[in-house]
Amino acid sequence: MKQTHPNLDLIHGFFTAYGNNDSVGIKKVLDENIKWHIPGEHPLSGTKNGVEEVLEYFKQLGKGSFKAEPIVMGVNDTHVIDCHRNWSNLGNEENLDNMSCLLWRIENNKIKEVHNFPENQKVVNSFFQKLYG
Repeated sequence: MKQTHPNLDLIHGFFTAYGNNDSVGIKKVLDENIKWHIPGEHPLSGTKNGVEEVLEYFKQLGKGSFKAEPIVMGVNDTHVIDCHRNWSNLGNEENLDNMSCLLWRIENNKIKEVHNFPENQKVVNSFFQKLYG
């Protein structure tokens, strides 16, 4: 039987809940005082503090029919690094299709902090500036 690291299970649980727009499932894996760092110069950038701000950020991403699909992950006892594809499905040429890596810090089997590293910050900035003004 193949075993996985519990931190990988936690991140896979996050992506499953996120993909299903399951805010209850997302809350189960996030620390209540989570910090989620979004780089860039656009309306959604900045640090989101606490579960409610993170969930509001995800709600805003929904406006762009924003999706994420993990590609590869690395793990140790305190962190997961994942690289994934981000894309939007707006039905027009303004869609985003970009890679990102996230550095997840895990504490007490909860996601405590996340740093986002986009493949091309200029593309991300432009997409979110057009979508959110």
